[in-house]
Amino acid sequence: MSTINQSAAPSRLAVPELLVGIGVLACAGAVAWQTLAIPVSPLYSKVGPTVFPYLTMVGLAVLSLLLIVAAFRGGWQPEEEKETPTDWKAMGFVIIGLLANLLLIRPLGFTAASVIMFVLVCYGFGSRHTLRDALTGLILALAAYFGFARALGVNIGAGFIENQLNAAIDTIVGALGG
Repeated sequence: MSTINQSAAPSRLAVPELLVGIGVLACAGAVAWQTLAIPVSPLYSKVGPTVFPYLTMVGLAVLSLLLIVAAFRGGWQPEEEKETPTDWKAMGFVIIGLLANLLLIRPLGFTAASVIMFVLVCYGFGSRHTLRDALTGLILALAAYFGFARALGVNIGAGFIENQLNAAIDTIVGALGG
């Protein structure tokens, strides 16, 4: 005769975790939709401009399915974390930082908008070193901007800072090159 462990709690649906899984699945769908819009020349035989977006989409889809399965099994959060109240003020700073980046990237440029976002997100995570956070954000934002703009030729939002630095770099390269 088999014994059933009555003390084991039945797994319950973890709704917040399910919503995260569905959100990641929606992101995979958005990546697929936008990747289908990328024009592909028939000259590409196997590897073209859509390979990495499709790999990203597959990765997001697999991750979302794993998250959804985990949500149906009770979630991935340990019980002590489930009992911790949400810090809405901190979450508010993170959301404000993301919204600020979205709203400021066009008028101020990628670097300034990213620095503002970085400082607000750091503050939301408990940092009270605004100058250090701003300098760190500036270094990371400039590295990302010039990585995309100079190395890949992709304009991700030039503003005053980027235009001044591009002009200075062009002047230096022009002086050195001839």
